[in-house]
Order: sequence, then C-alpha cells, then structure tokens
Amino acid sequence: MSDHAVLHVKGRVLVGPDDVRDELWVVGGRVTYDRPVTPATETVTVEGWALPGLVDAHCHVGLDAHGPVDAATAEKQALTDRETGALLIRDAGSPSDTRWIDDREDLPKIIRAGRHIARTRRYIRNYAHEIEPDDLVAYVAREARRGDGWVKLVGDWIDREAGDLTACWPRDAVEAAIAEAHRLGARVTAHCFAEDSLRDLVEAGIDCVEHATGLTEDTIPLFAERGVAIVPTLVNIATFPDLAAGGEKKFPRWSAHMRRLHERRYDTVRAAYDAGIPVFAGTDAGGSLAHGLVAAEVAELTRAGIPPVAALSATTWAARTWLGRPGLTEGAPADLVVYGTDPRKDVGTLATPRRVILNGRVVA
Repeated sequence: MSDHAVLHVKGRVLVGPDDVRDELWVVGGRVTYDRPVTPATETVTVEGWALPGLVDAHCHVGLDAHGPVDAATAEKQALTDRETGALLIRDAGSPSDTRWIDDREDLPKIIRAGRHIARTRRYIRNYAHEIEPDDLVAYVAREARRGDGWVKLVGDWIDREAGDLTACWPRDAVEAAIAEAHRLGARVTAHCFAEDSLRDLVEAGIDCVEHATGLTEDTIPLFAERGVAIVPTLVNIATFPDLAAGGEKKFPRWSAHMRRLHERRYDTVRAAYDAGIPVFAGTDAGGSLAHGLVAAEVAELTRAGIPPVAALSATTWAARTWLGRPGLTEGAPADLVVYGTDPRKDVGTLATPRRVILNGRVVA
C-alpha cells in the first residue's frame, strides 16, 4: 500500500456501541466518512467489523521482571501489543525512556505515567523511585512533568515486619502529592492490592486505582461517588495463587491474604461495575507478564459478569474518551482493528484480528 493510496473499510464500522456505519475511508492517514473525490493511485479495500484501536490501560513498555530493558526488547514488546490490536497504551510506570517510540508511526501510541514512586524497599527492585514520605511531593512533581498527564504511585506492598500488605503512605503525604500533580495538570493512579490504603487515596483525590482487589462494600460507594476509575488487570490477578504458594513459608499471612483477594476477584469487579465505577481494560504486561494479552483481559471482564458491550467499551470507546484520545471520528488518526465477526456479540473475536491499521497503514 503506497503513501498515496486510499484505504476503504466497509462492512460494519463501530464508531460507538450504537453508532454503526457501513464504511469509512482513510485519506492521508486520517478517517473520513466522505467518499474521496480526488482519484487515488490505488484503493485498498478491507471488509469486516471495524473497531477503534484497542486500549491497554495498564501496560509497561520498556520493562521486564528485572527492570528496564534495551530499545530492541521494548520494540518487540510494542510490536507484540500492536499485533493483537492494542494501538493505544497507558504505560503505568516504567524506568525506561521510550520517547523514541513517538517517532515511529508503526508502533502503538503511548501515554506515560513516568516512573513508579514507591516507599523504600517496598516494591520490585529496579522499578521505582524508592523514597520516604517527605520527598513524595517533589517526586510526584518530577514525574508529572516527565509523563503524559499521569503519575503512578505504589499505594501498598508487603511490609516484611508485618508479614502482610500494608499502606505505603500517610494520609497527609498523599493529599499533598495528589494536589501537586493536579496543579501541574496530571492525574494520579496507584497500585493497590489490599484494602487499607483505598479510603485515604480516594479521599485525597486520586483519579484511578490499579488492580483494586481490595475493594469492599465499604469503599465501593466511595469510589462511585468520587468517580474514581479502576483497572482490574485480571490476567495479572490470576497469578496470585502462584505468588501465594511461593511466599507461604516466609509470609503465611500475606499468602492467605493474596488467596482471599484472588478468590473474590470476579465478585469485586462485578460489584464495582454494578455500583457505577468506571472499569477499564489493562493487562499489566511488561513485568513478569507477557505482552499481547488485551483480548484475554476483556474476556476476563466478561467472566466477572460485565456485559460484553461494556467490556468491549472498556478497551475501545469509553477507554479512549477517558484518556482523551479520539476513536473513529472524522479527521482522527486512522487507528483501527478489523474483525471477521461482530465483537459485540462475542468478545472472543478480539483474539483474532483480520487487519490492524495504524496511522492509516495496514500493519498486520
């Protein structure tokens, strides 16, 4: 397909869950619903069910289980996500500088949250700035300036003295830090597995919580009232039993806690959805988890009881609106995925894209 070709997508174009059109064209890398009047050097036609490029709202490009990776490895990670249709990534914390990806029209678009900010010796080695509460505001300001409108805190982690998950930050520290991020125009999210940190973070003004396995009937109404989103990363929560088994001997309380969080994971997510909490799809790829799992995460959301169209929206229409990025609107960059069957009826079809189109070019 040449740079001057026109791409014609026909079949069913899912501009929104209820806004379905018969066709669109891609001219100059952008979406239009007006038939081109200028003859093209060639016209390429793709048929099927078209969706906006999928969103992985919790992903880590440039990171593996041991810390930052080289550019070649980061490129492979981004390409793996692209092949599965994830064309917009919210990178929820990475120590790597991946700005070079912005210059590559063949790689997914990334919204960065800077580097994780954690308490000293309270997170995975080589991942985060590890600091104490007195420095939290300064580090949040630093990452707010480095990121793309997001900052990532580690809200809880295992406390070796307690032998279980505990909150990482005192209330006054997170209040000041979140206020500073908001002053600088950034939103704040936090890694939270357990129950203890949630109320303080939400009442301090946090915008999102990752994993959110510790939600309870006491905190779900608070999240709903404040409009705080969650990204459950259920494909990651599936690893909790193995993690618990590995820590059983040294930290039995922590292991038992992780198993409880895992056992109620689907009920937690469904209760959050039923209460009106915004739920978005994210995989947590890039630590110990493989890339390219966005279709599996959407399927997990439906297993939790979220209706298929709502689960689909969590990785397409609603997710793009939440992140401030366009979907298949007139003049938007032509980032879309085409499937052989209607994904609204079976989200399993997300696992087998027919065509992936990025910046108006067929890339897979």
